[in-house]
Amino acid sequence: MNVIPPIRPRRASLPRLRILLRRLRRTASVRRLILGLAAGIASGLLASAFFAGLELLRQLYLVATVGIHLVSPAGDHFFHALPGDYRPWLLPLGLGLVGLATGLLFTRLIPESLHSGTDGTDAMIKAFHRHGGIIRPRVFFLRAAGAIATMATGGSAGSEGPMSQLGGGMGAYLAQRLGLSARERRILLLAGAAGGLGAIFRAPLGGALTAVEVIYREDFEAEAVLPAVVSSVAAYTVFTLFFGSGAIFTVPNYRFTDIRELPLYALLAVFCSGAAYVYLRSFFFIKHRIFETLQSRLGLPLTAALGGVCMGVLGIFFPQTLSSGYGWVEKAILGDLGPAFLLALFLGKTLATSLTIGSGLSGGMFAPTLFAGAAAGGIVGQIGHRLWPEVAATPGSYTLVGMAAFFSGVAGAPVGPLIMVCEITQGYGLLAPLMLCSALCMVFCRRVKLYENQVDNKFESPAHLGDATVNILEELRVEDFYRPGKITILEEGVTLKALTDIIAGTTQLAFPVKDATGRLTGILTMQDVRNVLFENTLFELVVVRDLARAPVTLTPDASLYDALMLFVDRDLAQIPVVDPENQDDILGLLGRDHVFAAYSATLKEIKSEA
Repeated sequence: MNVIPPIRPRRASLPRLRILLRRLRRTASVRRLILGLAAGIASGLLASAFFAGLELLRQLYLVATVGIHLVSPAGDHFFHALPGDYRPWLLPLGLGLVGLATGLLFTRLIPESLHSGTDGTDAMIKAFHRHGGIIRPRVFFLRAAGAIATMATGGSAGSEGPMSQLGGGMGAYLAQRLGLSARERRILLLAGAAGGLGAIFRAPLGGALTAVEVIYREDFEAEAVLPAVVSSVAAYTVFTLFFGSGAIFTVPNYRFTDIRELPLYALLAVFCSGAAYVYLRSFFFIKHRIFETLQSRLGLPLTAALGGVCMGVLGIFFPQTLSSGYGWVEKAILGDLGPAFLLALFLGKTLATSLTIGSGLSGGMFAPTLFAGAAAGGIVGQIGHRLWPEVAATPGSYTLVGMAAFFSGVAGAPVGPLIMVCEITQGYGLLAPLMLCSALCMVFCRRVKLYENQVDNKFESPAHLGDATVNILEELRVEDFYRPGKITILEEGVTLKALTDIIAGTTQLAFPVKDATGRLTGILTMQDVRNVLFENTLFELVVVRDLARAPVTLTPDASLYDALMLFVDRDLAQIPVVDPENQDDILGLLGRDHVFAAYSATLKEIKSEA
């Protein structure tokens, strides 16, 4: 009876699995996916702590202590405090003390952050382009704490900017601890920022796309898309574990159904572009002309304290401008605010944001910019509804479109804000007007930009200096790399027999040919004579004039790119370099090896500088 032996598992499967895992670890896309996941989890935890701390302190101070009835959107109702006695004088006092304290801390502990641009997002952009993707942990933690204190006491600012810096800084810190390259550190910086935006705004796809496109005006960081998406989804998931998956705003099911609205939406884009110009010009005028002048004389602590006091006084008379103001944005989305009140909100928020962030208090420009865009869009929607109620039937939809179009124009980010609005509305009913208005605002707002450290594209970013090598040879000149000196020049009448002796005594690969009068008439290369060099019967019959090709020359001021094209087109190893004023006067030879050596040396120099 035959006994069939049991089948044993092959031992080779385990080594194969190890090899597969090792290959996966070495694959850049898989490694970045895993790192993006880690950055997203960290960003999600930080966003949860940031949001909880901000909402708790805001309720305790503005509601319970100052006695303000704080209007909050539906998605922010997690902490509730009973309104206390109305003490309006605590607004300027609290913001003034916060400005003084944060100014002292920033000046002494993180002085490098004082000139980082508009807000935390701008600081993240600057770190990407100019600092190798590095943000010190002390910087992003103190800035985040300062933003919480500013908004909790009523400062007109947003959470998204600080979270971009906080999440991005954490991603970059992880890359540093793992010893990754500057390139991957920058990618993790964007992944962390995407996680922060996706979590705090509860829009994972919009947050990811905004992070990778906001660093440029006309470009985006394609390599960071995958880790940014993974990070944003992970951060959003962590955030929803604590605060649920509901959107920030309660939004009706707005849909674009009437083609007659398109001209009104185009008018909305024009109006938002003009409003963006007023908004940014006012902000930068107050920031640079007023507060920076004061800061040079008084220092940051007193300047920020003064800005905080002024913001507090404004908040007493116009409480709608306090903190992020998302509750009033929701009212505008629901169509509950009239055009005159919306105009007052736009102007008041512009002044409030200028007083807060322009003076040096910590906070983000993202939320105030969305607020301004919502007000501008709401104005057009309300006026359109009153003039053509059968066409502009839902004025709140113009508020949503205005938010996205306004931010797209000033930040040069056409896709991310558009997707954010679609995620907020949980549908694509407004996709057509969103695309139209965002595109028009991008065109009309080309002369203004929200983020000072933004560059137009990768070619202008120091982070991509090493990539800009396609036309590097155009900047290099022949005169700096050719070999001058005495070279062997042939006369047209030299026989093949004499030529063999000449070639044997030199290392040249190309020989200029001149006639009896000294005029350059051709060039002879080794490949031209290789087939007849040892034909003894032709030694006295063939002369150089019979073998030479048409002359090819370069001048010292020619670029190495032009030289390379000649080498390729004429299949030459060396080209004579001649005097520009006397084409028959040969100065030396330029070889293909000279061009390659110049390219390699310059490329290494550029990468070392980057």
